[in-house]
Amino acid sequence: MSEKVTGILLAGGQGRRMGGVDKGLQLLRGKPMAQHVIERFGPQVDELLINANQNIEQYQQLGYRVIPDTIGGYAGPLAGLHRGLSEAANPLVVTAPCDSPFLPLDLVAQLKAALEQNNADLAVAKTGDQPHPVFSLCRKSVLPSLTAFLESGGRKIDAWYAQLKVVEVQFADQAAFRNINTREELAANSGD
Repeated sequence: MSEKVTGILLAGGQGRRMGGVDKGLQLLRGKPMAQHVIERFGPQVDELLINANQNIEQYQQLGYRVIPDTIGGYAGPLAGLHRGLSEAANPLVVTAPCDSPFLPLDLVAQLKAALEQNNADLAVAKTGDQPHPVFSLCRKSVLPSLTAFLESGGRKIDAWYAQLKVVEVQFADQAAFRNINTREELAANSGD
C-alpha cells in the first residue's frame, strides 16, 4: 500500500524582498498567492497544513490548519518543515512555498516515486543543475536529524540534507518552480 503524504505550505517568512509584507497573502489575479499554490498542491496530498507565523487568522480562512514555527526568530523553511514533521498525520511530508503559484501538478507523484525507488530519506526537485530544496518530500523519520541540526544553529536546507540519503528529481519545466519575491515580479505575473 502506498504511504500517505502530508503537504506543508510554507508561508512562515517575513517577505523582506517584497517590502515586509506577507507574500502568501498578496493578490495574484484576484486571489492570495497561497490560494493559487493550494489549488495546485492540495489535490496532490492526503493532508494539507499551512506553516505561517503572522496573519494566522487570514491563513485559517483558506480552510486548513495553520501551524506556526516552534523555533523562534523566523528561522526559515527548515523551521516550517520541523513543525510540519512534528504535526503531520502521515509518514511522508512534502513542502511547497507560498510564493510559487505555478508548481507542477505532478510534483508529489514524481518526488514520491523517486523516494521509494531509491529508498531515500528525502527527494528534492531539480531543474537543469539547480536543486529546489523548498520543493522536497521526506520521511517523517528525519525529524530527529532536523531537530539536532536546528538546535545546533543550522539554517540552510542543503547543509542539513547533505547528511541524509537524498535523491534529486529532474523536472523539465523550469517556469513551474518560479517564485514571486518582489512587487515587480507579482505585477509581471498578474497578466500571464
